[in-house]
Amino acid sequence: MTDSTNNDAANGEAGQNTDAGSGDMFNTAAGWVLFAAGLGLGLSIVAGKVFHGNDPQRPDTLGYVIEGVEEEAGAVEMTMDEALNMEGVDVSAGEKVFAKCSACHTIEAGGANGVGPNLHGIMGAGVGAVSGYEYSGAMASFGGQWGWDEMNDWLNNPRGYMDGTKMGFAGLSSIEDRAAVALYMNENGSNLAVPEYVSVAAEEAEAVEGEEAAAEADQNDAEATSEETAAAQASE
Repeated sequence: MTDSTNNDAANGEAGQNTDAGSGDMFNTAAGWVLFAAGLGLGLSIVAGKVFHGNDPQRPDTLGYVIEGVEEEAGAVEMTMDEALNMEGVDVSAGEKVFAKCSACHTIEAGGANGVGPNLHGIMGAGVGAVSGYEYSGAMASFGGQWGWDEMNDWLNNPRGYMDGTKMGFAGLSSIEDRAAVALYMNENGSNLAVPEYVSVAAEEAEAVEGEEAAAEADQNDAEATSEETAAAQASE
């Protein structure tokens, strides 16, 4: 009876020790988890303040600059006048570009209308004025003439230029191609004068030269007046 009682007491104590040990291990693990979470949160806050994670700012000095990216992003397309006067932009180049148009358009004199109207003599002609072709209401009522700039805008984005047109062509993204094909169309039955192009830099240089010449002329006049005045005083 005594041995049985002692054994039960020993087993109970061992169970309590095991439970206590398990509890300690759990508490220790939970403590480390909470510590890791707190450490991570603290590092995140510190990093945000050091590196401006919540308020990103452009540094005064860039670590690595890719040359030309900012210039290209803000680049402005050249004008039609400039493109028309570029080397390599000519009737021959335009004939090659027109191959994209030939599925819908003819360009020879007396050519038949197809999906699109015959384009012989189109440059300088009225918009929507080709005889015998059934235009969309948008084209028929648009008005105006096909000048260089008008043709450039149309070839760049037909639907954007004329809302409601039935022309399905997406347009020519290259202004050099648009200028070349316009020259080709002008060569076939039209005779619009090709506009001259003078670069802005050249115009500015001429303006500066003009200002300098005017300033020099004013100085010469002032010096001549001073000499005349001095001579007159000396003769008195």
